[in-house]
Amino acid sequence: MVKKIILPLLILSLLCTSAWAAEVVKIGSLNDVTGATSDVGKDMALGIREAVAYVNDTGGINEKKIKLFQYDYGYRVPEAITTYKRFRDYDKVVMVLGWGTGDTEALSPTINRDKMPYLSCSFSGHLCDPKKTPYNFVYGTDYSTNARAAITAWYEEIWMKSPKWKKAKESGRKPRFVCSYAFASPYASAPIKAIKDQAKLLGFEIGPDQDVSLTALDAKSQVLGAKAFKPDLMWHGNTTMSVSTTIKDAYMLGLGADHIINNWGFDQNLVRLTAEAGEGVIGAAACAFYGMDVPYMDKVVEYTKKINPGVAQEVRDIRTVQAWVKVQMAVDAMKIADKKGQLNGPGILSAFETFRDWSPFNTPGALGRPPVTYTKTDHRPSAVSMIYIIKGGKITLLKKIDMRAKYADKWMSWLGW
Repeated sequence: MVKKIILPLLILSLLCTSAWAAEVVKIGSLNDVTGATSDVGKDMALGIREAVAYVNDTGGINEKKIKLFQYDYGYRVPEAITTYKRFRDYDKVVMVLGWGTGDTEALSPTINRDKMPYLSCSFSGHLCDPKKTPYNFVYGTDYSTNARAAITAWYEEIWMKSPKWKKAKESGRKPRFVCSYAFASPYASAPIKAIKDQAKLLGFEIGPDQDVSLTALDAKSQVLGAKAFKPDLMWHGNTTMSVSTTIKDAYMLGLGADHIINNWGFDQNLVRLTAEAGEGVIGAAACAFYGMDVPYMDKVVEYTKKINPGVAQEVRDIRTVQAWVKVQMAVDAMKIADKKGQLNGPGILSAFETFRDWSPFNTPGALGRPPVTYTKTDHRPSAVSMIYIIKGGKITLLKKIDMRAKYADKWMSWLGW
């Protein structure tokens, strides 16, 4: 897979450089196309390449072309550290598009010393406090905010309104809640403290966590472990493949609980994999899903066909759209820094911190990304979480929640969770 997808992309970027103007902007992209999160990482890697191609076709960074260095690190932290050093010392990039939580958090002290802007696919809330991680940025609403929002949306829209839970409510008992995730994964465990805090805030009874591997093909023992608690709701923190395994096993074994999912486990592929078992499943999303009717989706689809025509449209997913949001955010920060003659780490950092209600392509609603604001004291990109539900085999919006507005007295105290 590395040879088939990543190496040709790298060679392409090197060969095209000779036809460009002498000045280029070098950025690095760390991707997982062979590791434990490759179920969502492959589409992201393709989307990064396509989004960069679009930028270069439409003016680049103030007429400077992007030279992209894209590597697969197999979701291994040591490999990520080695690749980062290559970006910094050999490729001489001005910023990095990162991937996982474990590697991003492990690299954070180094990138801060190096003053290397690092825009990651990890939305860990731990990376959002600029007092601790000033050069880290995330482009999607952080995991902790999304987890709080998802459990709140379920409580308000399902528990309080659905006939399914009428008898439970009338009996006066509290909703029973369990979490299913890979204990050893920094990504999967990142929002656990936050979601359990929110569960207590809403008055839930919390049961025993269930440890499910990121690569699990069978989760029956974990489902049976949860079933003993008789949960009403199960939260999933893994990526799509193992989440779909758990949901199908829960359906088969009659768990009886509803499901809410972190954004990397909720996508169109989950719908395809779970079929009837996925009906009613709720999840957070960083942006619009592939093919939705939002501004600039036509460009996303156009460039999937232009750059990667051999990849079937049926398997393209929200990860492609996320890649475009990520690249556009990086590009806009670099444009600001470049215009000031500060296309370097501190200049890009300062540029990010000028974002106020930013949207891709300077178009509200573009790619379905809620507006982004960064400040010098808070690198959470947004307090808005978009919570979706699967109904009739289709992903539809359940609720848009502004957690800052809803919990104004608590919002700042949640920074860094």
